[in-house]
Amino acid sequence: MLSKEIAKIAVKQKILENHRVFSAIQNINDLRVFMSWHVFAVWDFMCLVKRLQRDLTSVESLWIPSDAPLAARLINEIVLGEESDEAPDGSYISHFELYLLAMKEIGADTQQIESFIDLIRMNTPVKEAMEKLSVSPYIQNFVNSTIDTVVNGNVYQVLGSFVFGREHVIPNMFSGLLENWHIDEKDAPMFVYYLKRHIELDGDEHGPAALKMIQSLTRENHTAIQELSTSAVDAIDQRAVLWDGLNESLGK
Repeated sequence: MLSKEIAKIAVKQKILENHRVFSAIQNINDLRVFMSWHVFAVWDFMCLVKRLQRDLTSVESLWIPSDAPLAARLINEIVLGEESDEAPDGSYISHFELYLLAMKEIGADTQQIESFIDLIRMNTPVKEAMEKLSVSPYIQNFVNSTIDTVVNGNVYQVLGSFVFGREHVIPNMFSGLLENWHIDEKDAPMFVYYLKRHIELDGDEHGPAALKMIQSLTRENHTAIQELSTSAVDAIDQRAVLWDGLNESLGK
């Protein structure tokens, strides 16, 4: 059953990978707009990652062994790469912070996302924080949907959103961006590093690891697989709507 659901999801992913927004980025100004939107997806991705780490490992002060040691190992490896990866200068940095550096390098506006993070640090609810900052409704809908899964979804629903809405689709999506844009890579070196690093990690390591997690946790549990699949499709659809809004914002 799992293989059949993955095949259905792949059809939806292919549509997302070929979204017209990737060919709409014609110049640095377009890239600045793209990044100011996409950075919110970079942030809420980490919320999915940390929710899975909480579910699959022991993160409390009083440690207990995991009920799913293979999944625990795999999610910890993913967290390591996403939360403390190697930067171009040899230091360590989260992919979110790397993205912010890439935005600043090309002159993209980081004020909104940095103000958002400041509000989150002060325990402002996500929905309220975005409304207070007048974040685009398209971004709000996307992030609110993700956070609803993070907060209210079960582990299979979170896995579906994380694996098929993110890890499994990102390599081809980012490759498509690099292939279709009309920007010299020398004009945005940090962003190109970010994209290529994700293509490498997600394609060769994180993506396959995420699929192994699904296989080890579902074990042909039909209810779990269906919940996972439904969540995956919803996450892909939500990303497509986000890209529609961004394409509209670019005036393409």
